[in-house]
Order: sequence, then C-alpha cells, then structure tokens
Amino acid sequence: MIATPADYAWFTYGRFACDAYTDLREAYCFTLVHGLTPEQVITRTGAQAGDFPPTGFKELIRMAFSDLGRRESGYGHFFGVVAVDGWALIVEPNGFMGVQPDLAERLSAGTRLVSHFLNVNGMEDFLCVEDGEERLALESSSPDIDTVIRSAEEFDEIARRVGFDIAHSSESYFAMAEYLTGVKVTPELLEQSAYLCAVAPHSP
Repeated sequence: MIATPADYAWFTYGRFACDAYTDLREAYCFTLVHGLTPEQVITRTGAQAGDFPPTGFKELIRMAFSDLGRRESGYGHFFGVVAVDGWALIVEPNGFMGVQPDLAERLSAGTRLVSHFLNVNGMEDFLCVEDGEERLALESSSPDIDTVIRSAEEFDEIARRVGFDIAHSSESYFAMAEYLTGVKVTPELLEQSAYLCAVAPHSP
C-alpha cells in the first residue's frame, strides 16, 4: 500500500504537536541511505563518534538543540544514526547534513540516498541521489516549484502516487521518502531506537 501524507500527520499534528518534540517538528533533516551500517555512515561523513553512548530519541533532540553534541567539533553536523530494514536512518534535529550536495554524494556512493529537510525559516529540501548523481531535488518553499525540480516527470509521477500536498509538505516528503525506500518512519521507530551519535565536519 502506497503511503500518503495522511499517514504522517502524526509528525505535525499528533504526539509531536506540542510536547518534547516541538523543536524537531520545526527544524530537522531525515536521511535514509541504503545498505550502509551506522559505522559506515560515520566513516563516509568523516565524522567523529567521540564518547557518545547509544542515545535515545528525546536525548538526541535535546543534545542537538544545545551545544552538547557540537562542542568538540567547532559546531559541525551533529546526528544520530540507526540501522532500519537494510537502510541507515540518519536523524538530524536542527540539522541539514543530508541535503548537502558534497556529503550526499559521498554517502550515496554505490547506493541510494533519500533526504528531506526543514528549517525554522520554512526552507525545505527533498533530495534523492544515486551513486553521487542527483535523481530528484526540489525546494517546496520556492515561489515557483517548477524552477527547482530536477527530473520533473519522475516527481510528477511520485507526487501523484503519494498525493503530494504543498500545504502539508513535511508529511508529503515523508510519504515520498517511504515510496522511494520502502522504509516507514513511525513514532515507535523513532522513540524505541538507540542512536549512534557523531559529529561530521562542515564542508570547507
């Protein structure tokens, strides 16, 4: 069954609407990379795992919105990563590493990466990269979405299948990511996972 934005309404309107996850709802980057282990993700990003213990979801959010996860790296990309159904799920509260072209290229070498991002200013990105080549990239916050879509025909087909709704773009991006990866992100998955945390350096 194909996911729709309604399947991800929990992210905006459910338990995350006004609780410990409010900050995450306003600024995040979720990235899936096929076939990589969390350790391989850390290696490909050039990150330092440091002394972070396996971290729960609430603590990951708390660390990301403070300076605890960044202090030793000069404020690089702090993230948590966990293995899910043959994919590495990278969660970045208040981050954007997954949609950075150079890092996405490295992470996707020989495989597929799907990432979506939102910041507090309402900027949004969705990125699908296969073996270093962009397959699909768009910014729903653009006043003219047609000017920033690559592979527009493919986007139109995916958007039609999932029922893309520009008014509910976060939910739509989750549905698109599930369509492209087969990985369903749920509150239970996020909350019950233990994340390997690391800090990747910003690109020069």
